[in-house]
Amino acid sequence: MPAAGRGPLRAPLLLLLPLAGAALCPAAPGPAPPRFNVSLDAAPALRWLPVLRRYDPAAVRAAVARVVGDRVPSWVRALLREAALALEPRLPQPFAGEIRGLCDALNLSLADGLLVNLAYESSAFCTSIVAQDSRGGIHHGRNLDYPFGDILRKLTLDVQFLKNGQVAFTGTTFIGYVGLWTGQRPHEFTVSGDERDRGWWWENAIAALFQRHSPISWLLRTTLSEAENFDAAVYRLAKTPLIADVYYIVGGTSSRQGVVITRKRGGPADIWPLDPLNGAWFRVETNYDHWKPAPKSDDRRTPAIKALNAIGQANLTLEALFQVLSVVPVCNNLTIYTTVMSAANPDKYMTRIRNLS
Repeated sequence: MPAAGRGPLRAPLLLLLPLAGAALCPAAPGPAPPRFNVSLDAAPALRWLPVLRRYDPAAVRAAVARVVGDRVPSWVRALLREAALALEPRLPQPFAGEIRGLCDALNLSLADGLLVNLAYESSAFCTSIVAQDSRGGIHHGRNLDYPFGDILRKLTLDVQFLKNGQVAFTGTTFIGYVGLWTGQRPHEFTVSGDERDRGWWWENAIAALFQRHSPISWLLRTTLSEAENFDAAVYRLAKTPLIADVYYIVGGTSSRQGVVITRKRGGPADIWPLDPLNGAWFRVETNYDHWKPAPKSDDRRTPAIKALNAIGQANLTLEALFQVLSVVPVCNNLTIYTTVMSAANPDKYMTRIRNLS
């Protein structure tokens, strides 16, 4: 069952004053998505069924067809439909079993189930921020930007993944998508992923899967499930072979536990940690290498930095971070949702759907 919707976010007036001159997302903060429990003690093919019962299968199939048809080249669709059965045994669990269960429940082909999970990997333009307040607390926020907002805003959900009846980790995703781009392991770490645009990667994606390289969002979820602390999470996210480049942004629970990992497929290209002793109390990552200028046509980095400096380290809270992520163009017409989180305070995990119409 989805959790009851939380009340509207009411940032204190003091926190809003520094941003008074900035344009903010319309209809901020937006509604909370439904929240579901998914038991990891259930068989992979069965664990999403209680969630799927709350959605119209025809609507989900239509969303899959639209995303796959628009984002996946026709030659890739044809190739994967030929390779799907051969590829399935090589996919890691629990993802293979979960995709198979979703396909059976939704009356989708296995190829389409795989394609929609891969399609989301290719164009997730985002903004992620990890920051440390003046008391040493770590705050993490992200906007996930993606086309098809008219359908994806309706399919966004928060999921509490349970082991032995307890929350093992929490994430935000879309129905039918088994990976995570946003998540929190309580009292240990938070993590988000931003696309690193290094050209079209379909040429190598299927081959990389056959080599058992991990999709970006699967590694993020596996890390939330298996890494026991911040350092273990950073190591796993930096070192595990991937099917595409990405930025992983990780926050911990102690002072200086924040980092942006710039990934190549085979390993890290750069590790960019917080350095609050030298004034670097936040890191902003969009979709461009931090050591290069952001393109003028898509500079979300500079407005985010200005907004953080306007608030100041002493006034940093999750509510203030939400306001930073609400500044245009950090928040924009492609923004599906905003999440703010703090592993030290896991009950404060909060997602809001951004309605810009």
